[in-house]
Amino acid sequence: MTEDKGILIRNIYYMLAYAFQELRQNNYAEIEGEKFEDIYDLFAEILARGVAYQLKQGLYREYIPTNESMQTVRGKININGTIANKMRNKNLIDCDYDILSENNIYNQVIVTTSMILIRHSEVKKEKKGRLKQLMLFFHNVQAIDVHAIHWDALRFDRNNSSYRMLTYICYFVVNEWLMTTEEGKYKMREFSDEHMNRLFEKFVLAYYKKHHPELKPCAAQIDWNIEQEKSTMSILPIMQTDILLTMDERTLIIDTKYYSHSMQKQYDKSSIHSNNLYQMHTYVTEYDTEHTGKVDGMLLYAKTKEDIEPDGQMQLKNGNTIYFRTLDLNQEFAGICNRLEYLIENKE
Repeated sequence: MTEDKGILIRNIYYMLAYAFQELRQNNYAEIEGEKFEDIYDLFAEILARGVAYQLKQGLYREYIPTNESMQTVRGKININGTIANKMRNKNLIDCDYDILSENNIYNQVIVTTSMILIRHSEVKKEKKGRLKQLMLFFHNVQAIDVHAIHWDALRFDRNNSSYRMLTYICYFVVNEWLMTTEEGKYKMREFSDEHMNRLFEKFVLAYYKKHHPELKPCAAQIDWNIEQEKSTMSILPIMQTDILLTMDERTLIIDTKYYSHSMQKQYDKSSIHSNNLYQMHTYVTEYDTEHTGKVDGMLLYAKTKEDIEPDGQMQLKNGNTIYFRTLDLNQEFAGICNRLEYLIENKE
């Protein structure tokens, strides 16, 4: 089975399916049985199916501010524009009004991403053709500069919630896009560790939410165990966990890591990344406010092809334990599930 940076392409679909439940619904289910040679071929298939489904639901439209000079009043009269028309001997009223349009940022992101995938050499001709056909229904939607997309400004409500997963796929693809080369050819970078780490984190949290709701999985923030009234709270960093599980009287904090090299090397000795360990140590000790020793931490690394992988634990004097574990994503998905179950049942 084809892999991308050591991950079976089909497993990337499964990870997305857990992170976004809609992938398990509607017309996405057939993807599971298909074979993909490239990760962008997979994304093209998901995007094509998602857009086709969205067209059946209807494209999301929102009110867009519009200015136009006309013979009758529409909306609000723009005094300055109307005076300017008079000075040009034009007997027109300048009006500002809102128009309900599909030419909004959400549809523009889909069009722009589709154009990127249509140009991508690793996307199969059949999928490119399907995307081109679907884009005919977006004739009123303009493609935009990828640098002009402010992802943090996108908001989802009940009117456009069906765009959430599609937008996330677009975010992955667009952020791997490179500008046109000197030869005029378009290229993609390898799928980055940063974006895979986000997906890895979302997947593990979604897995435990689905299969172990009794553990109350969440991505909780940890408060500093300090005298807040006597501290300058505004300059302290936020402690944001990836996954927090409540296991009877104990708590397990999991921080996922996806690196090309999961171990650091210094003086020919391999060790855990210092920043990862310091971060987890802080999370555990700050969350265990009463020093009960009932809060543990786990650094969960995606397995790499290195000879030495993180495997072990560190016992703190208060009784807390920090575990170092790996998850091999380059195996059948059933094996991934078994490993995730093992991690919470047998931490020793």
